[in-house]
Amino acid sequence: MMDLAGATAALAAVAWAVTLLALAVLALYGAHRLHLAWAAWGSRRATPAPLPPLPADAAAWPVVTVQLPLFNEPAVAARLVDAAAALDWPAGRLEVQVLDDSTDGTSALVAARVAHWRARGVDVVHLRRTDRAGYKAGALEAGRLSARGALLLVLDADFVPAPDLLVRTVPHFADPTVGMVQVRWDHLNRGPGLLTELEAVLLDGHFAVEQRARASRGAVFNFNGTAGLWRAEAITSAGGWHADTLTEDLDLSYRAALAGWRFVLVDDDGVPGELPARMPAFRTQQYRWAKGSIEVARKLGRPIAASAWPWRRRLGALLHVTHNVPYLATGALVVASAPALALAPPPAWARPLLVASAALTALVLTAYVLVPARLLPSRPRLRALVRLPALVALTCGISLGQSRAVLAGAFAPGGEFVRTPKDGVVGARKPPRTGRRHPWRAELAVAAALLAAAALTVARGAWVEAAHLVLFAAGLLWVGVASAFDL
Repeated sequence: MMDLAGATAALAAVAWAVTLLALAVLALYGAHRLHLAWAAWGSRRATPAPLPPLPADAAAWPVVTVQLPLFNEPAVAARLVDAAAALDWPAGRLEVQVLDDSTDGTSALVAARVAHWRARGVDVVHLRRTDRAGYKAGALEAGRLSARGALLLVLDADFVPAPDLLVRTVPHFADPTVGMVQVRWDHLNRGPGLLTELEAVLLDGHFAVEQRARASRGAVFNFNGTAGLWRAEAITSAGGWHADTLTEDLDLSYRAALAGWRFVLVDDDGVPGELPARMPAFRTQQYRWAKGSIEVARKLGRPIAASAWPWRRRLGALLHVTHNVPYLATGALVVASAPALALAPPPAWARPLLVASAALTALVLTAYVLVPARLLPSRPRLRALVRLPALVALTCGISLGQSRAVLAGAFAPGGEFVRTPKDGVVGARKPPRTGRRHPWRAELAVAAALLAAAALTVARGAWVEAAHLVLFAAGLLWVGVASAFDL
């Protein structure tokens, strides 16, 4: 029978094996993200081709259908309908579909705004379904089948487009190979809270680094679910909207790309949207995105790998649809760190390995801050750099919940499309609590174990290793407490 010392050594060895595997995964995706940052930085001097002008006769402009999928969003529904109806486009060439699956008072608010705009000559239709079959994808597909437009603009409830959005984007469709135009997101509520500021940093990195790099290199980038314009023919040729993943936007993007359609990124100006201001709402959004992307990888991984695309494009696409796997690696690293560092003195190679991993993480995050600060207007470079430790803590803090999302996407696909609760920014009403959906008890328990391990590690004089444990614990404490108390 193995004695206690032997069992402890065996557990520490297993923990180090898990740690090494997790660090290898993080290194792979970290290197890929550095490559994207370099490509995005290199694109800064590119001069975009001039857009062809719209026809002089407005009667020749394409019909555009604006689709507004809604579900129980009273704080923002009226604002959205008003913004869509105010888009600068000829009245006879604009249709607004309010795809309303609401079961609360949202529908009454929408009906009043629809009546207001119809009385002023705007073609606004209020479409209601008897059930939520297919959730958002089902609503978009039902609307598509009756839409008048050759082009379809999708806007989520918390986005507020400028009136010139269509004038800036529709000319791209003069190229018959363009199937989708995605506009960069901007932020209605970037601060003053720390959480929304960090969310803005993450999203700026996504658009200014990942989306821009892929677009500039001719790789596949994705429709982000809102603030994007589709050619109706592209959706039809790709098989329509599917509801078998939680990220119907990523799914349709890759099916359309495999069908031969090309995409355009418009990032000179953004469409402002609302960032989740509370931790549970942020986590609901992140869980859906993580699970959905893995579902898309499971669904389309083989078609992508077997496609006629060049190998670099296929590899980039596979890394794209699996880009949430590092959350699983981070979660494993967080959990394995306590036994790896506390049960026995760490091996001699542990410290340089941890330092190298931390340096790579810092380099990636710094690139994701500095590149957007250079490419996007009015981005707070210095303040964002100061927030990097908080960004690392947040990433570690949500890693357990995101690990669950990745595993669910791989082994238990499907499930309810849980919308992100909206506050309306200045919103006077607080959305329902969602903290119960998240594993905050496990997060607080792991945080306690990490702090205990840090104390043992400090007692051995291993301060560098202890710093890692404290940072992981701080992230879990922040996320766990904020989730428990709906902060």
